[in-house]
Amino acid sequence: MSRTQKTFSLRRTLLGAAAVSLLAATGAASAQTKTLYIGMNGGTMEKAYTQYVFPAFEKLYGAKVVVVPGTSSDILAKAQANKDRPQMHVMFLDDGIMVRAIGMGLCQKQKPNPSLAEIYPAARFKDDMASGVSLGMTGLAYNAKMFKEKGWAAPTSWMDLADPKFKGKVVFQSMSSSSFGLHGFLMFNRIQGGNDKNVEPGFKAWPNTIGPNVLEYIPSSAKLSEMVQTGEAAIFPLTPTAVAALKVKGIPVEYAPPKEGAVVLMVGQCVIANNSEPELSQKLAEFLLSPLAQANVLQYGAQIPTNPKAPAVGEGATQVADINKWMKTAITIDWESINANRPAWNSRWNKTIEK
Repeated sequence: MSRTQKTFSLRRTLLGAAAVSLLAATGAASAQTKTLYIGMNGGTMEKAYTQYVFPAFEKLYGAKVVVVPGTSSDILAKAQANKDRPQMHVMFLDDGIMVRAIGMGLCQKQKPNPSLAEIYPAARFKDDMASGVSLGMTGLAYNAKMFKEKGWAAPTSWMDLADPKFKGKVVFQSMSSSSFGLHGFLMFNRIQGGNDKNVEPGFKAWPNTIGPNVLEYIPSSAKLSEMVQTGEAAIFPLTPTAVAALKVKGIPVEYAPPKEGAVVLMVGQCVIANNSEPELSQKLAEFLLSPLAQANVLQYGAQIPTNPKAPAVGEGATQVADINKWMKTAITIDWESINANRPAWNSRWNKTIEK
C-alpha cells in the first residue's frame, strides 16, 4: 500500500470511528436541515474545512455549514454590525482580534467538552470564551539560496535583523497592519528592555539598529515570494506554516526559531453570542477541536493542531514535532494591553518609522 493510500485509509478510518461514536452519543440526525454560518479566512483554510471537515459534521447532525469568507477584521466588523441579530453562528479570528471580540461581548462561553479539555492550555482563551483551532508562531525566515551563496549561517536571534551585513536586505511587515510585524517589533522591544505595555525602548532603538537595514515595510506578506526570488529579501518575520507553504511553491526559504523565543500566533474560534442555533453552534465548536477535524486540516490545509491527540502523517508529523519543540520557548503576548494601546502605537509607527 502506498503512502497516499495509507493516508487516505487513516482519514477514512478516523471519519468512520468518529461518526459511529458521535452518532451513538447524539442519536439520529434531525430530519430538518439547519444551516450554520461560520466566518473564516478564505483560500486554503476554507477549502480544507469545506472539503474535509464540514461534510462529516453535516452528516452527523443533519446540518449544513456555510462559510462567510473574509479576513479577521472583516469578520469582526460583520459580527459587530449584527450584534443584536447575529447573521453568523461561529467565527474564526486571529488571537489578538479574538480578544477584542470577547471584550465587545460578541462571544458565548464554550461549554465543557472532551475535545476542549484535550487542547493545549495556551489554546484556551480566558474563561473559555474562545478556543484555538490552529497553532502557529512568528519567528524568522530567510532566503536560503542567498544565505548559501553568501556563506551566511542561519539566523538565531531577533537581533540578527540589525546585523550590518543585511543592510538593504531586511523586509519587515508593517506593525500597524500585520501581526508578523507587530510580533517582530514587540520581541525587539523586549530585548531593548521594554514590555507589552511599554514600547518606548523599541521605538527609541529602532532607527539606529534594525531601521537602517530595512529595504521596505510591506503591509502583508503577499510580496515576500517575489522579493525572495528577485534576491531583494534576505530575512524577515514569518511563521513555520507560511514558510512551508512557500517551499511547496519552490521558493527557497527556511524557518529559524529565534533564541529569545517566537511569538505564539493562533487562530481562535468562538460561538457568537445570541445566535439563532446556540446548541448546534456549540456542537460545531466542539467538533472543530476533535482529533478527526484537526488531523484533516493539518493534512489538507497545513493548519497545526491545537489538540495533541490529532494524528499526523508524512510532512504533517514533522511540522507538528517541530512546533511542539519550539512551543517550549514560545512567548505569549499580553493582547489586552496591546489592543488598548495599539492605535497610538500604530500612529507613532506610521509617523516615525514608515515616514
